[in-house]
Amino acid sequence: MVLVYAEATNGEFKKVAQEAVVYGRKTAEVLGTECHAVVLGDHAGAEALGKFGATKVHRISGEPLKNFDAAVYTVALSEAAKQLGATVIILPHNSTGKNITGRLAARLEAGSVTGANAVPEMKDGYFTVTKPVFSGKAFAHVQLLTDVKVISLAGNSIPVTETGGEAAVSDLSIDLPQPKTRVVKHQVASGRVPLPEAELVVSGGRGLKGPENWSVIEDLAEALGATTACSRPVADSDWRPHHEHVGQTGVAIRPNLYIAAGISGAIQHLAGVNNSKTIVVVNKDPEAPFFKAADYGVVGDLFEVLPRLTEAVKKYKGQ
Repeated sequence: MVLVYAEATNGEFKKVAQEAVVYGRKTAEVLGTECHAVVLGDHAGAEALGKFGATKVHRISGEPLKNFDAAVYTVALSEAAKQLGATVIILPHNSTGKNITGRLAARLEAGSVTGANAVPEMKDGYFTVTKPVFSGKAFAHVQLLTDVKVISLAGNSIPVTETGGEAAVSDLSIDLPQPKTRVVKHQVASGRVPLPEAELVVSGGRGLKGPENWSVIEDLAEALGATTACSRPVADSDWRPHHEHVGQTGVAIRPNLYIAAGISGAIQHLAGVNNSKTIVVVNKDPEAPFFKAADYGVVGDLFEVLPRLTEAVKKYKGQ
């Protein structure tokens, strides 16, 4: 059986959970088995996970799950996998998944693949998982030979499709340890779609010259229905909040469209965005390294190009 950890974002099962369940369903089809989902905490709407392929949903509740603690979550998921007899466990490759995938694999004595971007295949009788390596410049095909396997799924890798109806939700009893960490403050970013889930992203760099000019980025993002992002120097200068920083040392993203304005394209930034399906670069420096990675490039002043692009988008949407 394939067991998917469906993570609730701000109390709701959004795209990150839906993608994981669809991936779990497709993996279960490869293996000829069922896909179940497990949720941690009393979140409403868990039965809707059945629409994406979960035949059953298991809920684990308890005060230790109120705030994220990697050790507690690992125990909850590993014990659930043991009780249910799961042979494949799937998690999202976000901050939560990165924290617990390795712990979970160690606890279950399982082979693991992090950041998978394609449905597993049976190649020559071996369970094989594909993932990008070398900052997306190549792909590795990893054979998992252990009885139990743990996979974390990279965001925006699988189209979200509905295939069924609501699933029954049942409670699963797990003896949870007490957290060893204490949460002093919990601050959640609000607004547009979170960057790891965003399909459209508009990003700015030092070419904006200062935070007072960020409206040209926000106006274009508003017109497109996109999420805003920034390069590391912008976040380090406190022009924008750090949760908007994309790149190797920030958030790695895989949107359908990534528009970069005033960003030179350092290798560290490219490593976090080069899995985007389409990259558009706006920069007045024709020698900017980013143009080598771009699908479309505009050599020009972003303060002239972006407002005109924004007006063109509004005109197109208004037709």
